[in-house]
Amino acid sequence: MSVEQKFEARDPDWDRKVRESFARQTFMKTIDGKISVLTPGYCDIEIPFRPELCQQNGYLHGGISTGIAANAAGYAALTLMPPNSSVLGVEYKINLMEPGEGERFIARGRVVKPGRTLYIAEADVVAISKGSEKILSRMLTTMMCMQGVSDIRENKP
Repeated sequence: MSVEQKFEARDPDWDRKVRESFARQTFMKTIDGKISVLTPGYCDIEIPFRPELCQQNGYLHGGISTGIAANAAGYAALTLMPPNSSVLGVEYKINLMEPGEGERFIARGRVVKPGRTLYIAEADVVAISKGSEKILSRMLTTMMCMQGVSDIRENKP
């Protein structure tokens, strides 16, 4: 990933805003996702290994890897967005480089370039096994700042 940049949050309440939004993500609850690191422009999301999150060969499913990468990048971007805004992914590309084998998995999302409306971010997903880590995938994504749009919505069919 790129050299770590230091960003300043535009919302003094950024930490609460991000954590409350994350808590509303039913998908993250389903896969036991947790924010483990959160700073302006950066977010780690961790999940444990669970057999029901695997594909037919017993590896972490690529869709799960993609999901945690997109969320880590999106929440990294949301930390830099102004008050009364929410985040929405508008584009991504992911390279799945290794099979998903490990005791736990961490998506490390980081903002590359914040903008007024569009934020470029990236995320690496790593597997942790016996104290060592291996990169599984890398995502490059564009996130949109939706000013004046709340992410508090009722999930309906």
